[in-house]
Amino acid sequence: MADFCEALLTTLEPATTGIHAWCVLPNHYHLLVSVPDLRAATRALGRLHGRTSYRWNQEEQTRGRQVWHAAADRWMRGDRHFWATMNYIHHNPVRHGYVKRWQDWPFSSVHELLAQLGRTEVERLWRAYPLDDYGEGWDEPWM
Repeated sequence: MADFCEALLTTLEPATTGIHAWCVLPNHYHLLVSVPDLRAATRALGRLHGRTSYRWNQEEQTRGRQVWHAAADRWMRGDRHFWATMNYIHHNPVRHGYVKRWQDWPFSSVHELLAQLGRTEVERLWRAYPLDDYGEGWDEPWM
């Protein structure tokens, strides 16, 4: 997964004006990015997805892998939406049962966030912008 994380971030860098949060899980990923051109960013990700599935098919000597086939984009409506989304992304490995604490998942930007803001501020943001039912229906824990 580390290789995919690196490829994802490398792909996004020229297509975004900011990568605010990211988390890669075994079967999906989440991003919080600023993009000047959503179509260009989506095309760049589509090319990454194609290369990734092609390579994985070669490695496993199979054909027709269907990965990364669903995507959704959301316009951030304000600070509350932005920080709740940030919390949701970093909480995703906990939500799906991979770890008990955010900081235990190696494939996310949570470590950068902690280094940038400090643990006290990250905890304050978690309490100030709770998830409540954020993400219900589009990222079920059993995924």
